[in-house]
Amino acid sequence: MALNPKKHEMPTQAPEVRAHNFNEVALGYTEEIALEEAKRCLNCKNRPCVAGCPVNVNIPDFIMKIKEQDFEGAYRIINETSSLPAVCGRVCPQETQCESKCTMGVKFEPVGIGRLERFVADWHNANATEAPKAPESNGHKVAIVGSGPSGLTCAGDLAKKGYAVSVFEALHTAGGVLVYGIPEFRLPKSIVAKEVETLKALGVDVQTNVVIGKTLTVDELFDMGYEAVFIGSGAGLPNFMNIPGESLKGVYSANEFLTRSNLMKAYRENPVTPIMKGGKVAVVGGGNVAMDAARTALRLGAEHVYIVYRRSMDELPARKEEVEHAMEEGIDFRLLNNPVEILGYNNPENPRDPKNGFVTGMRCIRMELGEPDAKGRRRPIPIPDSEFTLDVDTVIMAIGTSPNPLIKNTTEGLEVNNHGGIIVNEDGLTSRERVYAGGDAVTGAATVISAMGAGKVAAKAIDEALSTN
Repeated sequence: MALNPKKHEMPTQAPEVRAHNFNEVALGYTEEIALEEAKRCLNCKNRPCVAGCPVNVNIPDFIMKIKEQDFEGAYRIINETSSLPAVCGRVCPQETQCESKCTMGVKFEPVGIGRLERFVADWHNANATEAPKAPESNGHKVAIVGSGPSGLTCAGDLAKKGYAVSVFEALHTAGGVLVYGIPEFRLPKSIVAKEVETLKALGVDVQTNVVIGKTLTVDELFDMGYEAVFIGSGAGLPNFMNIPGESLKGVYSANEFLTRSNLMKAYRENPVTPIMKGGKVAVVGGGNVAMDAARTALRLGAEHVYIVYRRSMDELPARKEEVEHAMEEGIDFRLLNNPVEILGYNNPENPRDPKNGFVTGMRCIRMELGEPDAKGRRRPIPIPDSEFTLDVDTVIMAIGTSPNPLIKNTTEGLEVNNHGGIIVNEDGLTSRERVYAGGDAVTGAATVISAMGAGKVAAKAIDEALSTN
């Protein structure tokens, strides 16, 4: 039987419908579609897809189980190396990782590995009746700082080996960037909660509202009997452009904007932490976070949403799927443009005017691409005398984040680089004995799966260090 050269499409909500609700856009494969997609896997002997996965999921074996209609068996194979399969199946950039190595992709479209992983995880969550059992204790205690993807992965891997693991989360809900950064329409929070509950069933203790560096310090964790500490505190410090007008009312960092919507539910009526509703919105940046912010603003009722990015479509760093979804929903891409000033309303004759200090527009300059920079991307160059004003009421800065300096400033001997990232060796070990780190706290803002890979590496190193004692 001839193989289908194209991966099976993911069913989605229609653009004109989903642009006005926060329900998940992608609806997931049906069992029938999953079985047909699984048949496209060649089960290669050299398994290049596994090498392309940062957590080394045994991809051909789990797909083989799908072919056999043993969906729970497929889940068990994924869960051997991944603690967050339902998350990874939704938000990992498989197109640049496992799927980019797929042998089918040499001549045709690669196998839809991420879509199959999501199908398996969702099937398990809908049908499994038994919670995982905590293994026998090995007598060792480890503290995890942060409950994002790196922290949860490290916690899960250690818990499976019998460690008593405590996860300390600064916010009131566990999940880190998975709950405050990624919108409901891409990653339902019930999915994250389910993954966290699975880890709790393995014996992981999750403590929220604990700010390491304030509530407790890393040194105090050791005083409490923890034998190793993993820092997975992420990169929650937003970057700005330092242009005039960034302090005006109506200017948000994407971090604040998405946190208010995702975690604080500002899209509900009479929210405790309100954000913009209606008007015209400009989102500055071209990554996944920019797409998330723009699509969230649209769902909050914005009448027009712009993406303002200083390079061209070819350099846009966001996932292709997210860009396509944004375009389908009507987001207006203003490429090769860069902000130079945010304009605001000012009425000196009436200082009590309630409009004073609010955004009224954003002045931009057109750009052209020059020679490649250090990362290989063509450098954007301003075009003289090309400035124009964009009529907007809200500006969202989505130009990256940096690690919060709190832990660095309260942990003696912890070395960081010029960008505030914690310096680690190949095992995730920092300059402090038995203090490990990984994810965005080390690299700056990156992908969920790369953070998970770092948590996995550190868990292995911690186990090797403590099991020898």
